[in-house]
Amino acid sequence: MSDAGPLRFVAGVDPPAEGGEAGIWLCFRRRELLVEGDGGVPIVDGPGALGQAPVRAQFLGHLGEHACWSAELPLEAQPPPGMRFRDLRALYGSASETLYALAGRAVQIMEWDRTHQFCGACGGRTALVRGERARRCDACELLLFPRLAPAVIVQVTRGDEILLARSPHFPPGFMSVPAGFVEPGETLEEAVVREIEEETGIVVGDVRYFASQPWPFPHSLMLGFTAHYVGGDVRVDGKEIEAAGFYRAEAMPPYFRGRISISGWLIEDFLARHAKA
Repeated sequence: MSDAGPLRFVAGVDPPAEGGEAGIWLCFRRRELLVEGDGGVPIVDGPGALGQAPVRAQFLGHLGEHACWSAELPLEAQPPPGMRFRDLRALYGSASETLYALAGRAVQIMEWDRTHQFCGACGGRTALVRGERARRCDACELLLFPRLAPAVIVQVTRGDEILLARSPHFPPGFMSVPAGFVEPGETLEEAVVREIEEETGIVVGDVRYFASQPWPFPHSLMLGFTAHYVGGDVRVDGKEIEAAGFYRAEAMPPYFRGRISISGWLIEDFLARHAKA
């Protein structure tokens, strides 16, 4: 499977009763995905067909007619001939949107299952709950669900300019729209205002929802917003953000392009409205 095209993914938690049918297997050695030469993932009867013996596997749902599975491979696992392990970040921008979204879902569920074999409250063993994406402690009956960390990412405009910022881990020269995690007890809109002021010194208003995107690094849900400049001068702390500024459409610095990242969606939205014909 390299590009599933328009096929619709339907999530599921209980595996099909029938067995032996070929499925889409997303096999991970930690966060490295086992891929074919063209960057796709195999449709096989199971990991055994690839010479792999997973520690555990998780049913994800169906993509078209194919059942989809994630599998946790041991650290010593080696790829079969014609295949290789690639870090999920390395597939960003090269894998199809369908495959990348499915792989992002798979690695988060696989990691949650791997790290919740025991209860964080009493230390007892946990077991999967039928009909839910959850594990239950055998001893204290605590329910453990997959963790999601909500984060806001914001297109801030000042007239015909957009606010862009640079993180130290970006490639040289690259800028993006600012983002940050939501804190306990605050609304998403409050998180937007706080994060923008903390990271860049800018005060914003007219906060409006734009779109959302799952982001498996490691288990975020990116919530996109637009906002307008209200006041303040750009300042950065030199740690989380090392540079920031307002840019016109005709003088944009390098930014992350492509259809996969919500940061790109927000920037392209700005450019569509402000770029000169």
